[in-house]
Amino acid sequence: MGSPAPPTTVRVAVTQAEPAWLDLDGTITKTIKLINEAASNGAKIVTFPECWIPGYPAWIWSRPIDFALQTLYTKNSLKVDSEQMQALCAAAEKNKIAVVTGFSENFNHSLYISQAIIGPDGTLEVVRRKLKPTHMERTIFGDSTGGGTLQNVAEIQGVGKVSALACWEHIQPLLKYNTVLQRPEVHVAAWPPLWPHSGDGQDLWSMSKDGCRNLSRTFAIESQAFVLHTTAVLTSDGITKMGTEGNFMGQPGGGSSAIFGPDGRQLSKDLEPTEEGIIYGDLDFDMIMRAKGFVDICGHYSRPDLLWLGTDQKEKLAHRPGKSKVEEEVVE
Repeated sequence: MGSPAPPTTVRVAVTQAEPAWLDLDGTITKTIKLINEAASNGAKIVTFPECWIPGYPAWIWSRPIDFALQTLYTKNSLKVDSEQMQALCAAAEKNKIAVVTGFSENFNHSLYISQAIIGPDGTLEVVRRKLKPTHMERTIFGDSTGGGTLQNVAEIQGVGKVSALACWEHIQPLLKYNTVLQRPEVHVAAWPPLWPHSGDGQDLWSMSKDGCRNLSRTFAIESQAFVLHTTAVLTSDGITKMGTEGNFMGQPGGGSSAIFGPDGRQLSKDLEPTEEGIIYGDLDFDMIMRAKGFVDICGHYSRPDLLWLGTDQKEKLAHRPGKSKVEEEVVE
């Protein structure tokens, strides 16, 4: 027998909030508070942005070397096998709500831009790492090591198939196609705070609020999935803590969370860029069938006889004494 069909309508919650910058336990506390709030309003899934825990490291775009902040950031990054992650899973189980969050992952003091999909029973269904950190992110974050990075879709009870990608992974055609091949119905697009384009031509429009929203909407159109575009808010508190005054990510704002339908239309009303809150939406899954009836890039609108995707889903690990290099570097 196949998987049970998801409900016809699913209530979702998309956060637009400010983390407790560079404070692991403070951000975990706020996350649980938002989980409780979303569940009390009937949501079956709640989403959080890129590096929500313990906040996106905005200073890297101003000065790539800051030993003090990097050390503090590492100390406050989330370990998968930790009491803080267990607390998030317990909050999901207590509230019977799925949670999808971005976090800076501390793995033996190496950092990765990671995402977790937690089921409403508290099961940690997916932990994945961003395939390739973007530009200055590479000064503190490592590349994905493979493995679960490509297995980024989970069947979530009461919601359906849920996928997740971070930020500019939404410009990676092969990674997006690998995701769409897993048939997501609800996709979480996690982003840092985003600002309007300056209009002077010096910065990239593709990095702006509108540019990044365009990428999320394009993914919705390509996948015929609902997209929960999730961003954070930056206030003067975060600016002061990270010393970004007068630089990129140096002014309050950045919130631009939204819900997009399977045909790319916006289904939600915007909050102000400086406003913290939760955006709710009731997703009608018949919209997916209507969109796929017109175009399905992995089904009737595909040409697998001419174009196909190959993947390597083995995890690549560093060699450790006591094991052969072949055993350690390629793990099924």
